[in-house]
Amino acid sequence: MAQLTLLQAINDALKNEMKKDDRVVIFGEDVGYVGGVFRATEGLQKEFGESRCFDTPLCESGIIGAAIGMSLYGLKPVAEIQFLDFIYPAFDQIISEAAKMRYRSGGQFTCPLVIRAPYGGGIKGGHFPSKPYDAKGLFISAIRDPDPVMFLEPKRLYRSLKGEVPEGDYTVPIGKAHIVQEGADVTLFCYGAMVPVSTEAAQKASSQGISCEVVDLRTITPLDMGAILAAAQKTGRVVIVHEAVKTAGFGAEISALISERAMEYMKAPILRVAGFDTPFPYTLEHVYMPDSIRVLRAVEKVMQY
Repeated sequence: MAQLTLLQAINDALKNEMKKDDRVVIFGEDVGYVGGVFRATEGLQKEFGESRCFDTPLCESGIIGAAIGMSLYGLKPVAEIQFLDFIYPAFDQIISEAAKMRYRSGGQFTCPLVIRAPYGGGIKGGHFPSKPYDAKGLFISAIRDPDPVMFLEPKRLYRSLKGEVPEGDYTVPIGKAHIVQEGADVTLFCYGAMVPVSTEAAQKASSQGISCEVVDLRTITPLDMGAILAAAQKTGRVVIVHEAVKTAGFGAEISALISERAMEYMKAPILRVAGFDTPFPYTLEHVYMPDSIRVLRAVEKVMQY
């Protein structure tokens, strides 16, 4: 079994599906000859040709609009938005068209496309998978899904960790959370780049005799509600960790879910450790982004309640 970085695992998933299905096409800004700004598509144009891996103009709405048209006519497009920060011009195509195509056509059409984009801080640039194994397996599942999938890649983890990745074909189910670490006292919910942060906090908490369960959500839509409720009920104490701003961040949805369906199990208030409600500060991103110390403080707080 090969030891791959998250970036290599994504490239391997793309190569696997392009070999398996000639309907899979990849396009976006600089993804062809250059291989993408992070080299996620490196070597694919050379192996599969310019008709299946090609560059586009700098026009996010055009990239997604073209992907929608391709998917409706039988292709399996993988469209790259170079940085998630630049996706807003394509929101009309994503929300009004791709997301609603099955509904608006009464089930006559589906829109099997993947929109992939690097997200998050930690590399001094740019404003979900958390390990290489999940990156490849989830990406293959995304390409094969009959509906549109947004596949967000934490660029902080692209080359910072390696993991065992099987060769060839395998999938990781979409909408299925993963228990990274079993625990009895506090449950930490996280995803993407916050998984290693939460795991590090759990290790620090263990030195104080606090046992933390770390749950990697993997996907937030669909959300594994059963796994969330089971883990929350198990410990009765919950800390939610995400990189996005706290106000209207997805942690609020998880908190609401637990409050509505498992409040009687709670031994302490549900806490969120998140980014601050400010524009992302490039030069102070180490202050903005949650780290293991901030997570540990939240763990200690719910334990003391």
